Amino acid sequence: MLRAVIDLRSDTVTRPTPGMRRAMAEAEVGDDVYGDDPTVIRLEERVAELIGAEAALFVPSGTMANQVALRALTRPGEEVLIGANAHCWLHESGALAALAGAQTQQLPGDGRFTGADVRAAYKGDAVYLSPTTVVAVENTHNWGGGAVWDRAALADVQTAARALGMALHLDGARLWNAAAAQGVPERELAAGFDTVSVCLSKGLGAPAGSMVCTTRARIAQCRRFRKMYGGGMRQVGILAAAGLYALDHHRARLPEDHAHARALAERLAGAPGARVDLARVQTNVVMVDVAPAADAVVAAARARGVLVGGVGPHRIRLVTHLDVDAAACARAADALAAAIAEAA
Repeated sequence: MLRAVIDLRSDTVTRPTPGMRRAMAEAEVGDDVYGDDPTVIRLEERVAELIGAEAALFVPSGTMANQVALRALTRPGEEVLIGANAHCWLHESGALAALAGAQTQQLPGDGRFTGADVRAAYKGDAVYLSPTTVVAVENTHNWGGGAVWDRAALADVQTAARALGMALHLDGARLWNAAAAQGVPERELAAGFDTVSVCLSKGLGAPAGSMVCTTRARIAQCRRFRKMYGGGMRQVGILAAAGLYALDHHRARLPEDHAHARALAERLAGAPGARVDLARVQTNVVMVDVAPAADAVVAAARARGVLVGGVGPHRIRLVTHLDVDAAACARAADALAAAIAEAA
């Protein structure tokens, strides 16, 4: 009998649940490019309310959500300040430079930074400078191990940016996780930003889709950029229905994923050849530093039926989600400990 695979590569690997599939099959649809898909409209209204924005726009992916929002906030030649290894720099194929003509400056830290960092990096409007016009925050920060921003630190960054006349973008692909971890509504973490992106296909488990949230006037701009970037879709209410179902049924269970990640981290922190900074395990992402080569650990884990991702020469990443329960995480932890020992 084939052994079930435990997939911890990302929270994007989830499969639609039976209830989600039914919601998709029964979705009322229209042509979203014309703006008349009723299920998309309901999703946009729902997410705008949750985020505390005037309006929202459904787009195919998190990358497009970030890029459409940042395009609306910048002009060619301007600079965006970002945290180290931010998704919009590391994992979006250079889109900000290629599509918006903007450049980036990474700030020091683990993906989180301070108001002082913003002030130190800011460039004025001298003719020979690329003017710094936007600060982009990622919460939770993926490459920082799912780290959640401290709210006082976030307010400090916002104050510094506003004092310098800069706009603010929140890459909230996993904002749902940040809100669950801090026990606050998403709108509180989104307050003070000009644009916010949130993802439906990560922790929430929808098969596709992200949202851009901002003012109604800027949504009109973003809609045009969405079309320009190839994101105008037709009877996409089928996907929007999955997003609505996820908000209703999967958002409240996110603390389960966080608890599973903590259990994985604690088990692996005591394994020979592995090191986990438990203080940094705050949501559903676990970064594990391994003594053997990461590629060897990934291969050995796969042979044991556990899929993980290598994110550095000696680092692997585990991400919990709704398709792995506590028992699966316990089996995965034991298999990973054995894989690390074998690869040593």
